[in-house]
Amino acid sequence: MDSHFTLELADEAATLAAGNDFSKSLHAGDVVFMHGDLGAGKTTFVRGILMGLGYNGKVKSPTYTIVEPYDFAQFDVYHFDLYRFVDPYEWDAAGFSEYFNHESICIVEWPEKAGELLPIPDYDIELDLLDKNKQVNGRKLTIFERIST
Repeated sequence: MDSHFTLELADEAATLAAGNDFSKSLHAGDVVFMHGDLGAGKTTFVRGILMGLGYNGKVKSPTYTIVEPYDFAQFDVYHFDLYRFVDPYEWDAAGFSEYFNHESICIVEWPEKAGELLPIPDYDIELDLLDKNKQVNGRKLTIFERIST
């Protein structure tokens, strides 16, 4: 069973705040999928998550590195961006499966690029531009949470 909620985010500050708020629901072992077009605010939302977890450093988009690790006392966070993958089997070849364990939180942008090779997420997050012509800064955030029964 899944539950979900939707918010409208006015700007970057609201996206950061939403990520910060969402961070309070995360636990070691969680998997989060991030969906949205280029420029929809996925990395900004992740920056808010990391800030909410207590990270004060620079948060880089992992578009070219594919994964950026963040070490916390209670767990590690791995932020993936699979945008550049052209074949799902690149996931296996890279050996990223080992990052998904009970001691880490994995946040994956563009999870569809890995096909069916990723674990089932605990959260599916969608960020959409309110105005595709970018004349309005707002975003629509929808968070789907998988509820185990």
